[in-house]
Amino acid sequence: MAYRIIFHVDMNSFYASVEAAYNPNLKGKPIAIAGNPEERKGIIVTSSYEARAKGVKTTMPLWEARKLCPDLIVMRPNFNRYRIASKEMFKILSEVTPYVQPVSIDEGYMDITDCEQKGSPIAIAQALQQKIATQLDLPCSIGIAPNKFLAKMASDMKKPMGITVLRKRDLPVKLWPLPIEEMYGIGKKTAEKLNQIEIFTIKDLAHADPPTLKRLLGINGERLQNRANGIDPSPVDPEAVHDFKSIGSSETLPQDTTDENEIRKLFRHLARNVARRLKRKQAVGRNIQIMIRFHNRKTITRSMKLPEFIEDEEEIFGAGYALFEQHWNGDPVRLLGITIQDIAEKKEIAQQLDLFTYEVDASKEKLYKAIDQLTDKFGKNPFIKLNNPIDDDEPRTSFQKDFLDDYRD
Repeated sequence: MAYRIIFHVDMNSFYASVEAAYNPNLKGKPIAIAGNPEERKGIIVTSSYEARAKGVKTTMPLWEARKLCPDLIVMRPNFNRYRIASKEMFKILSEVTPYVQPVSIDEGYMDITDCEQKGSPIAIAQALQQKIATQLDLPCSIGIAPNKFLAKMASDMKKPMGITVLRKRDLPVKLWPLPIEEMYGIGKKTAEKLNQIEIFTIKDLAHADPPTLKRLLGINGERLQNRANGIDPSPVDPEAVHDFKSIGSSETLPQDTTDENEIRKLFRHLARNVARRLKRKQAVGRNIQIMIRFHNRKTITRSMKLPEFIEDEEEIFGAGYALFEQHWNGDPVRLLGITIQDIAEKKEIAQQLDLFTYEVDASKEKLYKAIDQLTDKFGKNPFIKLNNPIDDDEPRTSFQKDFLDDYRD
């Protein structure tokens, strides 16, 4: 493969930075975004660098963060605000090159190999960083490298507002000394497995015995070793955002519970989220999976193949709750999730409908059309209860990628 120039653009402390851009009075102050600021079990989603300097970290319990930083300003996440900022950021990236691949709400890859006329890679990165800061009042770090993996590692090396070049010849000095758990693509469990065979740094992985790695990690061992040696042929694919195999939603309960009404209510809410996201993607699914996390953090997942594709809230709720009833042992529940898998786009499947199914679907279609027309007219589904403070159509985490091509509109 010919030499490439890849950027990884990573927004710095994105949610907190967006809040500070929206309200300049917050600039320079320790900010934390937490899911449930008023509740005892709230956890930190992200925090500003001022808060991080006091020891505040992502996933830290709120009480602990407040103990470390008494003047911490805690805010609920505003995903609609973050989504708008993300859209504008990706628009700026797409002005440089059409080869932009969003990977989450606050990061993406760019292939600028054919952008020589716009200046050197560092000059392009500096101009891009400055434009995002000027137009959106948001900081970002940019990694520059010959492939996506190295660009991702480079963007993490200097924050905030860093620009880092990582070439293959730099690996022995810049990459290999890093602890193995700091390598992108290696989680805690994989790191523990690698530690068992005396792999503690990225250099150890780069020089490890390939058959031993394959026995330990399967095909993934070879892929990770290639990356450790600076090899990653994967392209920057603007269409990758459309490659989705599952759509899910999960949520932590305010407190551990065995209350079946509370559990049913949350399942209904999750089913509604998934149904709306399926509708947005014009997709249907044929497999349902639920996740149950108990009070002691033990987590189980259970799935079921369905006789036909589903998309409707009632169908998702019914199948998900039936699975829950089948596998719940009665212990207090901390978190629940529903995921629809085996996804297909509607346009790709020709469903064979019998007369009864057709009549039911046809009768629903008029209702859906009427709701859509009213939604177009008034800007929001008028049948959603006015006293519901949550817009379920908003992305609720950075992992929901349905909206990441909005910048092309």
